[in-house]
This record gives sequence, C-alpha cells and structure tokens, in this order.
Amino acid sequence: MKYGARAAQAGALICFLAGSVHAAFAAGQIVTFDPSGSVDTYAYAINSAWAGTGYYKDGSGDFHGFLRTADGTITSFGVSGTNYTYPVSINTAGAIAGYSQGTSGYDGFIRAPDGTITTFDAFASSTTPIALNDKGIVVGSYFENNMWHAFIRRTDGSVTSFDPAGSIASFPFAINRRRTIAGEYLDSQDIYHGFARANGTVTSFDPTGSQYTSPTAINDKGTITGAYEDSSGAFHGFVRTSGGTITSFDPNGSTGTFPTGIDDKGAVAGYYSDGSHATHGFVMSAGGKFKTFDPTGSTYTRPQAITIGGIAGWFNDGSNMAHGFLRSR
Repeated sequence: MKYGARAAQAGALICFLAGSVHAAFAAGQIVTFDPSGSVDTYAYAINSAWAGTGYYKDGSGDFHGFLRTADGTITSFGVSGTNYTYPVSINTAGAIAGYSQGTSGYDGFIRAPDGTITTFDAFASSTTPIALNDKGIVVGSYFENNMWHAFIRRTDGSVTSFDPAGSIASFPFAINRRRTIAGEYLDSQDIYHGFARANGTVTSFDPTGSQYTSPTAINDKGTITGAYEDSSGAFHGFVRTSGGTITSFDPNGSTGTFPTGIDDKGAVAGYYSDGSHATHGFVMSAGGKFKTFDPTGSTYTRPQAITIGGIAGWFNDGSNMAHGFLRSR
C-alpha cells in the first residue's frame, strides 16, 4: 500500500500541529489522557510528529484502538467484525499497525492516514504485527504448526517469513527506516537470545552474562536497546551499537531495568523497579545521564515509546486504572 500525496498531506498537518504543541510544552511536562468511555488506556507508540496510538478498554470489556494527534484530538477506531483491536505502532505519515482478535486467533491490520483499515494474515495463520517503519513495512510474528515465526510484510502486500538459526520461536519487536529488524528468539535449550536482521543476514547476540536477552527497539542508526536477565534473575538495560558493541546500564536504585524505546539521538526510555517494588519511568541521554519520572498519582509508570522531544506510555493510578500519558523531553 502506498499512501502518496494523501499521506504527505496528513503528515504535514500533523507536523504543523506538533510544532505549535512543542512550543507550548514545557520540558518535563506530563499530560495524561483517556479516550471517551475508557476505563483503562494503554498508549503504545508515538511518532516524530507527536501523534500517538494505542488501545483502551471500555465498560463492556471491549478493546478499541485510538489515534491521538499532537493537538490532543483523540479518534477511536476498530477493525470491523471484532470487539478487540490492538494498535501497537505508528509511523511518521500517521499509518498505524496492530492486530485484532477473532474467534480463530489474531489478524494483522494497517490503518492508513485517511482511516482506511486493511486486514491481513501471514500465511493464513494467527498474525500479530508489532512494528511499522516509515516505509510502510510491517514486522511481527505468526503462529503456525505450533511455532511462532517472524514475518516481514512489504507495502505491496507480499509477506516473507524468517527465523534465526536454531530458533524454535521468533519475535521481531522493531524495524527502522533502513529495514534493520531487532527482536528475540527462543532456542531448543529454552534460552532467549537477541537478534538483528540487516540486508537479510541475521546476527544473534547476548550481553555478557545474559540468561535471557530481549531487544525492544531500534533507531535509524541501527542502535538497539532492550533488557537482559543475569544469573541472579535481575534485569538490566543494554544498548547495542550497529557495530555490535554492547553496554549495560541501570538507573540508580533499580532492581530491574526495562528499556522500551530509543530515539535517533540515542536517548533511551523505559521503566525500572525500585527496592520497594514500585515502578518508575526513566529517560537516559546518549551520554548516560538519567531522569526519572512518574505522572501524578502513579503507582506504576510504563513508558512505551520515545521520539525526539516526547515520550508516550501509560500508568496505573491508586485504583489500578490505566491512563495514557505524554511527557515532553
């Protein structure tokens, strides 16, 4: 699917709105939000124009997708014929990828900037798209023959399957503009490893001492972030450069660190647990400086995505209800 002039116009409008919001948004300011009728809101992605997406649960227990533009306008949407729609990624043009739940499993979908929704399945199997890049290419996993495999869906609708060598389950989590993919796979010894796929070549990697490696995000420079578990069961953050150098990190006081996003300047966002088992958000600059944060009233803060200038995610309040948030950098 090629979005052409319509996508460009939509992107230009969002960028105009984003510019006005950036000017009025103080550094470190947090705005919380919920779509109308939501009892739980989960913001999962944000693009460079500060448009975000995710899903929310209504009072009947159904899940709906939403698009929140930079000026705060929220549009609800869903895949026809299902009560469960889960958007998880948005690109610069405003196209959204995700999956819906039906009676026979999951179906993938792409929502174009004009609101048109196209559904698809990888090889007629249960399909869960996870990431969409600015070229309109989707990656995710599909379930077939009792095994999860990785897939790539191109803009013409063609789908290619791949699995790292030795994999018995493959889960891509991110793709950048250059089509480099990052994710994790499970081997026959029940150990998860990280992988990067560039130009068709898959490279496996693990931070030193890792018992479980889970890459979660990649930027356009090919830098990957994620978490790994050490032999004591503690999780730490890591950054892996495109050249393969891996550096681990933890915010002060962390007993478990879980990075979820990285921007093109190398800033990393995520969440960590402290000694009291409380969960907080953090952002780490490319130089290694940390800022921690929580929306007012949060008992559990979970940033999900970062772009230059903004972080999106969700948090639980004292009543254990989830709300979306946007934090300026």
